[in-house]
Amino acid sequence: MKALGFIETRGFVAATEAADSALKAASVSLVGQKRAGAGLVTVIITGDVAAVKAAVEAGAGSAAAVGEVLGAQVIARPHQGLEEIIVDEPAGKGGMKKGGASPKTSAKKAPAGKTKESPGV
Repeated sequence: MKALGFIETRGFVAATEAADSALKAASVSLVGQKRAGAGLVTVIITGDVAAVKAAVEAGAGSAAAVGEVLGAQVIARPHQGLEEIIVDEPAGKGGMKKGGASPKTSAKKAPAGKTKESPGV
């Protein structure tokens, strides 16, 4: 993790606009989003320091055009311990876990020899 960028908005639409513009403006990755309640949404991006700075500026500007931006911040070379605060689950070998994606659940199958009939059959 070379740099972290945060864009805090009031409302999901402004947060989506911020993330879209930030990702298009520079070579950065979306870490995820955090919802604090009361409509506050923070978009978190990572990448090289210069790229994150450019992306945060572009994202905050675009979000301000459609909603309210409460804050924007870039942290260069954050301490590794911050990963535990930002990411809900521990990261694997590939670095920080991408936010927003939920793991796929597999359907449970009935044990062999036991079948369930639907009501009315």
